[in-house]
Amino acid sequence: MTISATKRNEKVSASTLTPDHILQVGVGFWASKTLLSAVEMEVFTELAKGPENLDGLTGRLGLHPRSSHDFLDALVALGFLERANGLYSNTPTTDLFLDKHKPTYIGGMLEMANQRLYAHWNNLTTALRTGKPQNEASHGEQDVFAALYADPMRLKTFLRAMTGISRGANMAIAARFPWHKYNSAADCGTAQGDLISQVAMANPHISGIGFDLPEVAPIFEEYIEANGLRSRVRFQPGSFFTDPLPKADVIMMGHILHDWSVDEKRMLIRKAYEAIPKGGALLAYDSIIDDDRAKNAFGLLMSLNMLIETPGGFDYTGADCIAWMQEAGFRETRVEHLVGPDSMVIGIK
Repeated sequence: MTISATKRNEKVSASTLTPDHILQVGVGFWASKTLLSAVEMEVFTELAKGPENLDGLTGRLGLHPRSSHDFLDALVALGFLERANGLYSNTPTTDLFLDKHKPTYIGGMLEMANQRLYAHWNNLTTALRTGKPQNEASHGEQDVFAALYADPMRLKTFLRAMTGISRGANMAIAARFPWHKYNSAADCGTAQGDLISQVAMANPHISGIGFDLPEVAPIFEEYIEANGLRSRVRFQPGSFFTDPLPKADVIMMGHILHDWSVDEKRMLIRKAYEAIPKGGALLAYDSIIDDDRAKNAFGLLMSLNMLIETPGGFDYTGADCIAWMQEAGFRETRVEHLVGPDSMVIGIK
């Protein structure tokens, strides 16, 4: 090929390129904040009662007439609402997951994103250059976890948010793992208790323990009671940094390891190894980054969120976690995809 022909091909190729993706991501916060504000104002909870017209919805939500038409139609264009014959309604997805009165509500995570994370991410550049958290702690306030656990209402909101972001993966674990081989399970860092609840509800022979700091007990016990599991699932207070983990056939850690540094991750995996019998299992799940670190964008962005939120936390690849498990002594290891960006790493003792 001649030089002139090469240049012509480069011009043709360049003429087919568009900046669409750059612009969509660059101003992606427009769409994000529109959804977060809709959750904050309970748009989807209101429309779960039934379709409403523009004027009715404007009044019920307390919107200004200047904003309401564009705001609601933007939600239509983004795929979060439907509109027919002048009436707005939820989509099947938003009706299931963003109505506060349904047990499938996942908006707690979005509420936390709106109240805290949205502002903290404005300081991402600082975090990238300093390696330091950019949350409340960066302003001399109390450590985020200490602050949450000191306030019962904030703690309940946070734990409900953890249930929302984890529900799909929890149900997948309850359905897919070979629970018939085991009799007991302990969920370490249990939060509201959804993971052990899903496992116990799907597998009636399993007895369970939720392990977390003492402040979590009332919230956990309320959730277990609501799911009718009080006879088989109990709470055990403790810290996985200072106390042994509960003895069980299976130790589970859902969205836990990514909060901590590499040395702390190794320590938690070693503690899990010590807590289970021979043949027992550790299930650790997070938004596991693909080994090529090129496909799971959510996992990589979650790792940046850990940069903003924690002193040493980060998300990791399946190969990373397998290496830590093998170092602890696990004889069999594997990675299994769960749902969305989440995968679990399984270690068998």
